[in-house]
Amino acid sequence: MKDIDKTDRFFGDEFPLDSDVLYLNHAAVSPWPRRTANAVQRFAEENMRRGASAYPVWQEKEAELREQCRALLNAPSADDIALLKNTSEALSVVAYGLTWKTGDNVVISNQEFPSNRIVWESLQDQGVTVRYADLNKGTSPEQALADCIDARTRLLSVSSVQYASGLRLDLTTLGRLCHECGVLFCVDAIQSLGALPLDVQATDADFVMADGHKWLLAPEACALFYVREAVRDQLRLKQFGWRMVEDHLDFSRREWRIANSSRRFECGSPNMLGIHALSASLELLAEVGMDVVAERVLSNSRYLMAALRTLPNIELLTTQRLGRYAGIVTFRHHGIESAELHRRLFARNIICAHRGDGIRLSPHFYNTEPQLDTAVAAVAQAIGHY
Repeated sequence: MKDIDKTDRFFGDEFPLDSDVLYLNHAAVSPWPRRTANAVQRFAEENMRRGASAYPVWQEKEAELREQCRALLNAPSADDIALLKNTSEALSVVAYGLTWKTGDNVVISNQEFPSNRIVWESLQDQGVTVRYADLNKGTSPEQALADCIDARTRLLSVSSVQYASGLRLDLTTLGRLCHECGVLFCVDAIQSLGALPLDVQATDADFVMADGHKWLLAPEACALFYVREAVRDQLRLKQFGWRMVEDHLDFSRREWRIANSSRRFECGSPNMLGIHALSASLELLAEVGMDVVAERVLSNSRYLMAALRTLPNIELLTTQRLGRYAGIVTFRHHGIESAELHRRLFARNIICAHRGDGIRLSPHFYNTEPQLDTAVAAVAQAIGHY
């Protein structure tokens, strides 16, 4: 690990937020690092002055991003990566790509963000049932999910970290379970990717998706979508266009066939602006090192939880059990409605979120302990405890 003082100065240079803003909302939409903003500015300037004359160079950046995503996920090949608009689109590609039979079921948890619930519920007209595992019951969240799986279960779809409670699931255990049961394993990784390492081979995941605008520190509307090669052909295509075929740059070719790679899920022109931005953000995470990022994210969560526990009438909704939390710390006050408490904190420029029945704080690796102390002091003031 780098010298901590030098590292903190480096982080501060990459995140020159206004001094009156304390940003603890990376589980929603993150601020961009300096290098990402610079990449967007350079791309815009180039477009203004030279148009698309450098398009071959842009294509090289696209290929670079696919390799960055492959490395981030430890995917076997960059061909396993598609670049889509968002997490919901990727989930829909899975849901409407699979061939269902009446009586099939999908297992999810009872804590999922709407993206990982609505898409499966929308399959009811195809005879598909959704089973909701109560993650607070049973010997473990993983066992609660396992108890919902039966012979008609086609797919298990979970968030790696639950958006409201901050509960972190054991993806390796779930992947092994799915493999043993012959069930497809889908992971909505938007609340962990960029905060914690994720190895798609170790977790035996079939599908992983995440938009770039949360922990990956990039703009909205540019997402990565991993599809394991062995299951790629199980997804029927519902969108067609020039880009999803082999030899896609041979525009005069009359015959066409679907691309062998996951580019088959990209029907039209790429989001080149988003590609440049996401690549810059992934460059930063790789430069810092995901092991360092994860260590600091988890340390910040522990620090916040310990500090919040010292305040009266505060209840932590995020578990403090090792291995069960990530970058989200959610709490509530027993005497003040969470919506009102959120309003008071926002008025003090503590940028956080009201999710579920609590206040969600989500610091990233660059946030410092003095900043967290300021946030906790603001909570103390907001609840009338000075």
